[in-house]
Amino acid sequence: MKYLIVGLGNIGPEYHETRHNIGFMVVDELAKAAGVSFRDGRYGFTTTLSVKGRQLLLLKPSTFMNLSGNAVRYWMQKENIPLENLLVVVDDLALPFGALRLKGKGSDAGHNGLKHIAATLGTQNYARLRFGIGNDFPRGTQIDYVLGHFTEDDMKLMPQRIEVAGEIVKSFCLAGINITMNQYNKR
Repeated sequence: MKYLIVGLGNIGPEYHETRHNIGFMVVDELAKAAGVSFRDGRYGFTTTLSVKGRQLLLLKPSTFMNLSGNAVRYWMQKENIPLENLLVVVDDLALPFGALRLKGKGSDAGHNGLKHIAATLGTQNYARLRFGIGNDFPRGTQIDYVLGHFTEDDMKLMPQRIEVAGEIVKSFCLAGINITMNQYNKR
């Protein structure tokens, strides 16, 4: 069984550890914990790890957020990964910092990365793990907020929240989406 785990973010040092790059941070930690490294490939950086017989292809698209669908479609086709084995890790303004919500489908909620993935795949019926980044910003400064860095307090909690996000990713691949949602969305 093969899964595509996509961490959304933007490439480049100016975006490193910004709120919009939480997807990159989650897949980076999964790779680090497994002792594997990302390789630069077509449409993104990839690495593979095995979890109890399941093969997880981790992807950090190099297309920038607004064109993430191109990378997702390419790697799904190249690796012959079905839609139900796709999981996108994404930042979410509607959730308080560190809140994690797994969903099997849904709207893009104004997120340009999810919007492009849905447009490219022709469906919104793919799993996404939403990582809350909060919404503590004045009206009209949303872009600066999502492209800004986490607060010191958020960074203190970050390792634990990213660890739980990694547990959710593994559970999605091992136990399936329904069991994983029941176990983790209540927290």
